[in-house]
Amino acid sequence: MLVKLKIWRQTPREDGTTARELVNFEVDTFEEATLLDCLDAIKHTQDGTLAYRKSCRMAICGSCGMRMDGRAVLACKTPMKDLAAKGRVPVIAPMGNMPVIRDLVTDMGDFWGKVRAMTPWLTRERNDRPADGREFLVSPEEQQKITKETMCIMCGCCVSECNSMEADPAFLGPAALAKGYRFVGDVRDTKTRDRLEQYNGEHGVWDCTRCYFCNERCPKGVDPRDAIAKLGAAMFDHGMTSDKGAKHAKVFIDSAKGRGPAPGTFGIEAPGSAMLYNGHLSETALIPLTLGAEAALPGWAGMGIKLGIKGKVPPPWHGAFHRVKGLDEVRKLWRILEGEETANRRGGDLEEPPVPLPPNIAQGVRTQFTPEQIFERTGAVVSADLNTGGGKEPPVEVDLASYYGEKTVVQRFVADGGLDRDHGLKGPTPTNYASQQSTQIDTHGSRPGVTKDA
Repeated sequence: MLVKLKIWRQTPREDGTTARELVNFEVDTFEEATLLDCLDAIKHTQDGTLAYRKSCRMAICGSCGMRMDGRAVLACKTPMKDLAAKGRVPVIAPMGNMPVIRDLVTDMGDFWGKVRAMTPWLTRERNDRPADGREFLVSPEEQQKITKETMCIMCGCCVSECNSMEADPAFLGPAALAKGYRFVGDVRDTKTRDRLEQYNGEHGVWDCTRCYFCNERCPKGVDPRDAIAKLGAAMFDHGMTSDKGAKHAKVFIDSAKGRGPAPGTFGIEAPGSAMLYNGHLSETALIPLTLGAEAALPGWAGMGIKLGIKGKVPPPWHGAFHRVKGLDEVRKLWRILEGEETANRRGGDLEEPPVPLPPNIAQGVRTQFTPEQIFERTGAVVSADLNTGGGKEPPVEVDLASYYGEKTVVQRFVADGGLDRDHGLKGPTPTNYASQQSTQIDTHGSRPGVTKDA
């Protein structure tokens, strides 16, 4: 297989400048070759001065991050077969938002400095130990909240594509903030508020532009933007809403809820303020509530007048006559989230006790409240028609023994009363899946501690 590449060669000169040149290479390699294999072949057979990083070759170490056709990739995870078959000649360049040392090697000193600034280790009070003297245990449900963030391999691909870092190099960045949430969301850590105060400062969480390029280019599915969103949600839980970014986000939240304060009411939902919130983004309230008194300065006020003249700012009474259909049901759903989604959902250390509810997709977990749970709590019904709302009959009782079909492990497990059986497993209450597996193993007499004659 013939693979053609264009590689940006960057060599430092003695006078401090850099010689930059786009060089063409061709390499005859095997069909399963990755970009890293091609670079190795070039270095070994054509130009031994080509500089790049590598280590594990298995997308674990994160060393071989670089750009291909303007997008950050791991070279060891990028197959070349399809590109070669199409005759494409990709351009290989070093990662963005980092100084280039030579060729495809970047200086990651600032990257690691920001990660270290997150205090990337668990912190607890001195001499704080569990009552039984053993290690602190984390339930599977609590671990699920930070599982994605623990998958980060520190490759820097997200930082390479971050628009905020391009505009403001001091921005903490997606990799560091994802690492920060990994410890904010850990129930064993006792410095949650201290961490959030640090991340809430200048160049912190609210400087993210929400472009989602970090999610798109992350090779491990960490989704750093989701972690940043969860940090913002935790800051709301702790009352950290003085930053302009937090105020800006709150207007979006209030717009979705369909209720909120009016400008000049000091955050109080005064009578009549509901007219500003009709289910759409309240553009009338957005700038005044985000900037506060600063919005009255000549520059901002002048811009507001110009927007009004051009019809870009709806009148205050616009919301009273242009309400989103089904807005009352949306408000009921928000009451569920406000009343039952406590800081414990996001791993905070507020004083509220844990609430045993299913995780919500707003917190980055891939499950939601079911229509039946929503109906049970509010009486609101969920419709397949997003424009009209309503239309779904109240839920009916489901027979689990027949739901999964006949002659299945689950069907037999439920029919035999397995849900109520004590399986002798230690630790947290086993999930249905664990219970099913333990029952299946019992049948063969191979579960630890159980014999066939037991």
